[in-house]
Amino acid sequence: MRRQNPDLWSFFRSVVAHQELILRLAKREVSQRFQGSVLGIAWMLLTPLLTAAVFTFVFSAVFQTRWGGATPTGPFDFAILLLVGMAVHGIFAEAVGRAPTLILSQASYVTKVIFPIEILPVVAVATAIVNAVITVAIVVVGQLLLNGVVHWTALLWPLVIAPYLIFVVALVIFFSACGIFLRDLSQIVSLLITVTLFLTPIFYPLNAVPGAFRTLMRLNPLTSIVEQSRTVIVFGGLPDFFSLALYTVCSLTALALSFWLFQRLRPGFADVL
Repeated sequence: MRRQNPDLWSFFRSVVAHQELILRLAKREVSQRFQGSVLGIAWMLLTPLLTAAVFTFVFSAVFQTRWGGATPTGPFDFAILLLVGMAVHGIFAEAVGRAPTLILSQASYVTKVIFPIEILPVVAVATAIVNAVITVAIVVVGQLLLNGVVHWTALLWPLVIAPYLIFVVALVIFFSACGIFLRDLSQIVSLLITVTLFLTPIFYPLNAVPGAFRTLMRLNPLTSIVEQSRTVIVFGGLPDFFSLALYTVCSLTALALSFWLFQRLRPGFADVL
C-alpha cells in the first residue's frame, strides 16, 4: 500500500478535493436515517422538541433549576437555553458516538486503495451538523414567537461553532483509528458522552457550579462553546474572540496529532479487518 502523508495540510487537501463526495455521503446518511418511517424527515424537528420538553419538565419543574441574574427563568425560556446546549452536545454525541465503529462499519472502503477513508470522520461530523442546525433554527423561531426578537449576533454562531467542529473531527479521527484495534472503545466512548452531558452546563448555568469546581468545568472543551453559543443566539452578545482564537489553535493541534496517528495506523487497518 502506498504510504500516506500524515501532515495536516494533506488532510485539508483531501477534504477540499473530495468535498462533493463528502456532501453526497452525508446527504445519503441523512436520508437513510428516516427511510421507511411514517413521519420521515419530520423526526428531525420532533426529536429535539420532544427531548427538550421532557428535560425542561424534569429540570425546571421537578428539580426547579433556575438561571440566575437577568436571564429569563420561565419554562419556555429554559427550553430555549436547553436546546442551544443540546445542539452543541448533540454534534459531539452523534459524531463521536459513531467513531469507534466508523471504519469497522465501512470495511469495504478500506480495501479500496482509491477511496479516501480519511474523509469518513468529516462525513460523520457533517451529518451531525444537520441536526444541530435544525435545533438552532427552532431556537431562533422560538425567540421570535416568545420574545418577539431575533438577535443579529445569531449570525455569528458559525464563527463560534467552527473551532468546535475541528475539535470534534479530531476526536472522531482518533477514536475511529483506535476503534479498529480496541473493540472495547465503544463502551468507553458511550460513557464519555454521558459524562460530558452532565458535566457541561446544559441543564444548569455555569455560575450555579461551586467555585471550587467551576475552573475544572471550564476545562471541558464543550463548556466554552455552549456558553458562547447562548451568548450570540439567546442573549445577543458578542463572542469572546480571544477565547475562540485559542480554541482554534488547540483544535488544529489536536487535529494534526489525530491525523498523524490515523495515518500511522492506517496500513494495519486492512489486516485487522
